[in-house]
Amino acid sequence: MAKNKGSRVVITLECSCRNINTIKRKKGIFRYTSSKNKRNTPTRLELKKYCPYCNSHKQFKEIK
Repeated sequence: MAKNKGSRVVITLECSCRNINTIKRKKGIFRYTSSKNKRNTPTRLELKKYCPYCNSHKQFKEIK
């Protein structure tokens, strides 16, 4: 029997470099989309991912 995926929520992750005035490759803000389980994760998600605008791995935080 297949389980219902009703408790999964699509979230947007945004690079934490958006407010830092450093030398960047490009202008703009890079975002990833992902999904998480709404019931088991009440806090905001933070993942370390690659940001092509900064040309390095940075902390990505969940935004509304």
